[in-house]
Amino acid sequence: MIQRSPLAPAAFPDLPPIAGVTTRVARARYKNWDRCDLTFVELSEGTVIAGVTTQSKCPSPEVEWCRDAIPLGSARALVVNAGNANAFTGHRGRAAVEAIAAKAANHLHCLPSDIFISSTGVIGVPLPVDKAEAGLEAAFSAEPCGWEDAANTIGTTDTFAKGAHVSAMIGSTRVELVGIIKGSGMIAPDMATMLGYIFTDAAIDPKLLQQMLSAANRHTFSCITVDSDTSTSDTVLAFATGRAGNAPLTSMDDPGADAFHAALSDLCRQLAHLVVRDGEGASKFIEITVEGAESDASAHRIALSIANSPLVKTAIAGEDANWGRVVMAVGKAGEPADRDRLSIRFGATQVASGGLAVEGYDEAPVAAHLKGQDIQIGVDLGLGDGRATVWTCDLTHGYISINADYRS
Repeated sequence: MIQRSPLAPAAFPDLPPIAGVTTRVARARYKNWDRCDLTFVELSEGTVIAGVTTQSKCPSPEVEWCRDAIPLGSARALVVNAGNANAFTGHRGRAAVEAIAAKAANHLHCLPSDIFISSTGVIGVPLPVDKAEAGLEAAFSAEPCGWEDAANTIGTTDTFAKGAHVSAMIGSTRVELVGIIKGSGMIAPDMATMLGYIFTDAAIDPKLLQQMLSAANRHTFSCITVDSDTSTSDTVLAFATGRAGNAPLTSMDDPGADAFHAALSDLCRQLAHLVVRDGEGASKFIEITVEGAESDASAHRIALSIANSPLVKTAIAGEDANWGRVVMAVGKAGEPADRDRLSIRFGATQVASGGLAVEGYDEAPVAAHLKGQDIQIGVDLGLGDGRATVWTCDLTHGYISINADYRS
């Protein structure tokens, strides 16, 4: 039994149904476990799609399939397999994806390109087509399930189901957005590292939805890291059924477009934070803000250098305010920095400035802050207006334990 992350929310949120979305789960038995591992989401006719995928140069065939299908703009179903990533599996992996798409398309009487597929789990093992097809058959006839069952089914090493909900007003029409996500390890921003799915009843042009999702991704999913490792299978897909009845959004100038974009960004941020809070072995959620950089891009790279540093992450795990490790991480980032302008804070307490420790600073509030679960590290480079925030977790023995025997 996997121990639930100490950073997990108290309970799965109460998420509303989304008109035009029906979720079902089944057992394909991809691994020797007693749980559902195939999720089938049926989407009403007229549903549009947007998505972002991994920047990995060794992507899974599922990622390649989604990349080809997303620009076509329409979707009728989502299939998610858990326990087998089907990555680095050559023509057999591609054939498995094509077989899944064909079977689901035949069931829904639609084009295979309207079927979106993700797989997550062990890399290098071809997805067994017979198990996938049997799982789909079971899913087709299964009773519809709730969001929590779907969120549990897409997980692998996740210790809790992850979901979130926001709403927005488009004119006088309230639209709903629901998201579920999985991710715990192999988490690094290169788009991001996880499988995430967003569903809304809003009517919106797919190109505009893509523009909004890509923008939201840059400040959320691409700003989280657990272990600096980018997956072969990262995918975030947004589906809009158009069933809310709002005047369709086609441009950022349309009334309500700003509100919807803000809601989408908020949802993405909530989901991204949930992934970090379930970081493998994590005991601390860490927010790192870098300001005063020469550019936002430079600040982002410096923040990631800090967030990915094993020395910084283990210091936080040990509740040690070793700000020298933060200096080290700033210096190794390869970005403009001036040691004698650098300021560092833990929580609200500035601990270093002008190239040395702040004389006589009170360590008591710093120690108290580091004993908590939510940690803040601030860095001011004193060079310009560039700013970025990233989120990570600490590094504990638990991460090693989970990943040392992952395949078993």
